[in-house]
Amino acid sequence: MPETPSFGRLVPESPETSLPGRRLSELAEQAARCTNACCGASSSMVSWDGAVRPAAVTHPDLAALVSVQLRSGDGPIPAALERGEPVDSADLLREDRWPDYRAVALDAGVRSSVSIPFRRSGLTVMLSLYSFRPGSLRDAPHGPACTLGHLAVACLVRDRSYRAALVELDQLGAALRSRPVVDQACGILMHVLGCDAAAAFEVLRRVSQGTQRKLMDVASAVVDRRGRGMEEELVSLSG
Repeated sequence: MPETPSFGRLVPESPETSLPGRRLSELAEQAARCTNACCGASSSMVSWDGAVRPAAVTHPDLAALVSVQLRSGDGPIPAALERGEPVDSADLLREDRWPDYRAVALDAGVRSSVSIPFRRSGLTVMLSLYSFRPGSLRDAPHGPACTLGHLAVACLVRDRSYRAALVELDQLGAALRSRPVVDQACGILMHVLGCDAAAAFEVLRRVSQGTQRKLMDVASAVVDRRGRGMEEELVSLSG
């Protein structure tokens, strides 16, 4: 796959993106099986920032059909992304659009194709179906593959929301764990500086920003030292 597609930024697979990859693979395989005269399928995902996940294909030869479109920015996939609706070619032998894609497709024996976008909550899932026979995919955008596409994008949005919730929960847990230490550090600063709680917290915040350390780490250092040896520095920061 090319590193810099013209209509998006290619994002390599990683443990974080393995679940979307599996979703896309399942979509391509199931759509190919349930569509009459379909010889294979590819699926990819484009997020709201234009990042493109590597395409899942049901046969290695189909990867070249996706790659040539990503590289040139020309073909049914870019066209469907731009229009937000299915784009098909009933007979690539008579097709005068997308010459690069047409040449690669015919070389692989593909005579017709259709690319269908599914959009939801800032994500776009692109499903492309291919056939060895001309005119055989005319009804595909209204068949079972359409239902599978809507289900896939809904699942991907749900997965993204679930991962975001886990991150937020982890951050909340970290904040709750750090709260007693921060409160204890504020108490020490209130005693050393003779200030109120708000001023003590502001001192911690200034030290955190000035030293580029986490607030929790600064508070832990104050607690460990009980504020000893820090009086002059703390006084200067409280002014």
